[in-house]
Amino acid sequence: MEYDHILIRFGEITTKGRNRNLFINKLVNNIARKLTKFEGLKYEKTRDRIYIRLNGEPHEEINEVLKNIIGIQSFSLALKVESEIEKIKDGVLTAFKQLEHEGKSFKISARRSDKNFPCDSNQLNHELGGHILKNTRGVYVNVHTPDINIRVEVRKEATYITFKDERGLGGLPVGSSGKAMLMLSGGLDSPVAGYLSMNRGLTLEAVHFHSPPYTSDRARQKVIDLAQQLTEFSGTIKLHIVPFTEIQTTIQRQIPENYTLISTRRMMLRITDEIRRRRNALAIITGESLGQVASQTLESMHVINNVTNTPIIRPLVTVDKFDIINLAKKINTHDISIRPYEDCCTIFTPAAPKTRPKLEKVTHYESYTDFESLIEKAVNETEVLTIDGSKKEEIEELF
Repeated sequence: MEYDHILIRFGEITTKGRNRNLFINKLVNNIARKLTKFEGLKYEKTRDRIYIRLNGEPHEEINEVLKNIIGIQSFSLALKVESEIEKIKDGVLTAFKQLEHEGKSFKISARRSDKNFPCDSNQLNHELGGHILKNTRGVYVNVHTPDINIRVEVRKEATYITFKDERGLGGLPVGSSGKAMLMLSGGLDSPVAGYLSMNRGLTLEAVHFHSPPYTSDRARQKVIDLAQQLTEFSGTIKLHIVPFTEIQTTIQRQIPENYTLISTRRMMLRITDEIRRRRNALAIITGESLGQVASQTLESMHVINNVTNTPIIRPLVTVDKFDIINLAKKINTHDISIRPYEDCCTIFTPAAPKTRPKLEKVTHYESYTDFESLIEKAVNETEVLTIDGSKKEEIEELF
């Protein structure tokens, strides 16, 4: 069948009011960036749909890209015809005959958005269904569980005929809710937290702590690969790789062993917060899940949080570990995360870390060391990589 359009439907965007157009424009531009290499595509938007005119571009490849774009609820290949009853009947019949239809049931699901169109939805269902029955053999109507569901959307500017919906990721378009810093380790949790945050419309920049020679170049590459995989949903991510060896070894020397993990997390959060300030981001995202490890008890989170007033977003805080693993598999970060290369969060883990640390104790232990200058040095020496999923130049904003 010669499809000439792809019809994209929104989910949560439809709940927006006066600012709905801002979300739609962001989604159109996100789609266009991901589809840059398909130069023939043309985009149109309305209050509740985006239409991509294919102009001969391969819809199979485009479909695979659209499945990974946050903000799309569903999409369908479509045939566009004039909004005139005979043209619609001819289009439906022509499209239906190109499908494997013999011996199968079908249903017409017509929707009349243009209230000036002379037939209402029920009349259209009867007219179009009767036209198919009259001009084909071996088919029958089943309105409850049809083999083929023919959807017809009659709009003022045109009518679109579709047969099959593909599910999208839903959520809000990346970039529609502001920017946040993701503390990205090499584990399972933080990439999933990043994905869930993007699904709420956040643009991400990632911060990773690297402690050579205790952590290897392969551990560093693992994090780069995780960021690369997340660009499947975002387009581009800046990755800040912080040299953390000096701070981490200082903590091992100066802080009592059972408090080293807490102090390490506090320094990481302070560094991330300073990078956030310089990058004009509004929040910090972590992969913490309540009670999963010693630094993720409620008492530990309270003590670690004390170093900043910046909002900390924890998408996984109440999520079961097996659900996190399943999400990691869904977004294809699981196999990268389980590579056997340790990050700095695990190499210096004490044998008996405090699970109920006291704020006054950790601040007392830290007061004997000039961590301020060490933090400033680490931030200034941070390496910044731009991870581009498309490997293409950015296109201009369409809307």
